[in-house]
Amino acid sequence: MHAHDLLPIGEVVRRSGLPHSALRYYEREGLLHTVRTSGGQRRYERSVLRRLAFIRAARTIGVSLEEVREGLTQLPDGRTPTRADWARLSRAWRGRLDEQIDALVALRDGLDSCIGCGCLSLDRCRLSNPDDAAGRSGGVGAVRLSSALRRDPVDG
Repeated sequence: MHAHDLLPIGEVVRRSGLPHSALRYYEREGLLHTVRTSGGQRRYERSVLRRLAFIRAARTIGVSLEEVREGLTQLPDGRTPTRADWARLSRAWRGRLDEQIDALVALRDGLDSCIGCGCLSLDRCRLSNPDDAAGRSGGVGAVRLSSALRRDPVDG
């Protein structure tokens, strides 16, 4: 690797649009690798830009960092993801995304039944207690939100 093939953090920030803190965080999480100069400054291989684009695209569609990490570890020798890698990994994420879409559609379609009620636990609430399922099971309606929608959207 030649020195001209390495990018300083400022150049990666400028070209990727991500802040310094995100790059350092992704490095700590094992998603990016750097080399250090004799003065301790971070340098990134040019291929990091493609890896960052992959991470950003995955995060944009709701993929967790853990899922991104798992996907990247499937690549031989930590290489940069290719278009074929994205296609393969995104197929694996499709089922979970479909579940989230279905849950969001149900949430949207049931929204008119809860506006104004405020409690989300009435026996008529189609969002949190469809068909009074909580009443039959003894549960509380407000905790009945679809598990596909209870995922933490910010996992780091």
